[in-house]
Amino acid sequence: MKTYVKIYGPPILEALKALERVAVEISKEFPEVICFYDITGAQALPLEETIVDILGVSVDDARLYCEKLVSKSGWTLGDYDFYFEWARAPKFEELKMLIEKIDEALKPLGCRYTVTTK
Repeated sequence: MKTYVKIYGPPILEALKALERVAVEISKEFPEVICFYDITGAQALPLEETIVDILGVSVDDARLYCEKLVSKSGWTLGDYDFYFEWARAPKFEELKMLIEKIDEALKPLGCRYTVTTK
């Protein structure tokens, strides 16, 4: 099951970075539940830097952590810009928590977006 995010309007790149931060933060709370993928493939060094900043780990540890975060199921973005992949069907409370974190992360950017879980 995946929760897809479609971003409308600028700043799209900043929004993608904000969603990466959400993924890293959520993975601290639910390491076995969620991983993610974005339009850029999430393999770039900035993700590792985000992990270092949020978790306070070394770059080498961040690379290993990144391996766990990035989806292995392949690209299924279609019309979406980012998705969170659930390792199991999420509980309603977990979906609410994810949406709240997405809202919190994207609100300061002023971009509009949709969230769809299927």
